[in-house]
Order: sequence, then structure tokens, then C-alpha cells
Amino acid sequence: MQFHTIKRKTKNKKKVSVGRGGKRGKTSGRGTKGQGARAGRKIRPELRDTIKRIPKLRGRGKNSNLSFGVKPVTVSLSVIEKAYNANETVSPASLIEKKVISSYKGRVPKVKILANGKDEVFSKKLSFSKVSFSETAKALVEKAGGSISL
Repeated sequence: MQFHTIKRKTKNKKKVSVGRGGKRGKTSGRGTKGQGARAGRKIRPELRDTIKRIPKLRGRGKNSNLSFGVKPVTVSLSVIEKAYNANETVSPASLIEKKVISSYKGRVPKVKILANGKDEVFSKKLSFSKVSFSETAKALVEKAGGSISL
């Protein structure tokens, strides 16, 4: 090894030129003018504007009077009379099996049985379980000798 062939372990850092041709001169990477170019700059977070609007967005708005519960599927007594034979049990599951109603989001829905009016005739003796009734439908089922259990 000779003295003139020795290489430095670390190279000299190149001084950054300041001025028009340099990398950190004039605006120093801050662009031109405005809030971003000033010292102590603070840009308002975009999320804060959304957060400040939340109190007015809260609540249920124009639909505030709608009930939270899922409304039951309505089934007419005349449809049940056509689909069922005497002495059978009518339940939400059996209504799905007979394809009178369909499942709601993969679940067995609540069922309410309605009558088409006071002049409707219901003659089959059926037993009902896990279904709700209108007053007219309930009277017609009991008149025909059917049983109701909740």
C-alpha cells in the first residue's frame, strides 16, 4: 500500500448550493406564497369539518317516526284456506314450506294473518302457532273451530 493509493472511508459531503440553481434555495421546497409557505403553518384537518357537522346529522331525520321493529308479513285467510288441509298446523315455518311466504334475509319472518273483510268465510279447522291475528281473522278462526297458540 502506498500513500497515494489510499481511499477515504467516507466520501466528503457535497455542499448544497443555495440560490436559483440549488435544491433548497429561494422557497426551500415550500412552493410559492400562501399559508403553506409561512412559518408555523397549520392546515386545518379535512376530517374536522366532517366531525363538526355530525351534531346536525345526528338522529333519524325525516324518518324519525318510523318504528324500529321489522314489520310482519301479512297473509290472507283465503290464501291459508287454499294452501292447507283440515287439522294441519299453520306456523311461519310451515308457510315457508308451502311457499305462501318467503324467508326474509335467511330468517323466518313474523307473520300476521288478516281477513279480507267481515263477509269472508273461513271453514277449515286449523291450529295456528307463532302468528299474530287481526281481530276479524281471529274471530273467523275461532268460529270455524280452530285453535290459536302463541
